[in-house]
Amino acid sequence: MPLLVCATPIGNLEDVTIRVLEALRKADAVLCEDTRRTKVLLDRYEIRARSLVTVHRHNEARQAHDLVPRLSAGETLALVSDAGLPGVNDPGGRLVSAALEAGVEVTVLPGPSAVETALVASALAAAQYRFLGYLPRRAAELDALWHESRDWPYAAVAFESPKRLPTSLAALARIDPERRVAVCRELTKRFEEVVRGTAAEVEGRFREAPKGEITVVLGQPAARPRSLDDAVAAVRDLVAAGSARGAAADAVARLSELPRNELYRRSLTAPD
Repeated sequence: MPLLVCATPIGNLEDVTIRVLEALRKADAVLCEDTRRTKVLLDRYEIRARSLVTVHRHNEARQAHDLVPRLSAGETLALVSDAGLPGVNDPGGRLVSAALEAGVEVTVLPGPSAVETALVASALAAAQYRFLGYLPRRAAELDALWHESRDWPYAAVAFESPKRLPTSLAALARIDPERRVAVCRELTKRFEEVVRGTAAEVEGRFREAPKGEITVVLGQPAARPRSLDDAVAAVRDLVAAGSARGAAADAVARLSELPRNELYRRSLTAPD
């Protein structure tokens, strides 16, 4: 019988699918990251699970050793995490791999996704995006990530803890202040909030740590001029559109990493 990998709500319990509810009712055991969190969902839909088994990141390897024989013997097991789809930044990947190696069928029951929900809600959705998981905790690693992201040709989505959010946003605002960003808080819940703007603007909104689950979306970086001549032309275009020359030179210098004073001086002369 199969291992059923079940997506559960990321906040609003009414987002669960009918297929997942049926799987939780019929499974010989429900494998939970935290039984207390799973019981809230089960109680909401009056489901009496036959058995609840804890499978989390600290015991997953050991539990896989015990659970795969049960699957091979014909039991149906439903795997859930606290929220979202197991195996994506949550426990479950090791068990899925072990089951497949043993020839056990694995069926994924899709459902809510914090990543895709945040991406659409941010209004920064693109044809391609990169999922970063949780942002680095170390300042040097975080700075390196923000610097690297300036050259990515796609959007990005990351999880962050509320306590570390102000520090992470401050680093982004220092390195890439004009980057479009959205902070999505408590998605699908009663106090859902999406704050959109440049990194500098959004950093100012979160000087203090907020409450709740946080998902951060980075928009695609602005295209950078590829040469000094292109950069000077970009400054002239901004001035022609009504920008102050100093402000235009500042913006293009940040994007191109070319000297601001040189861009300003050259933009004053007539183009060749």
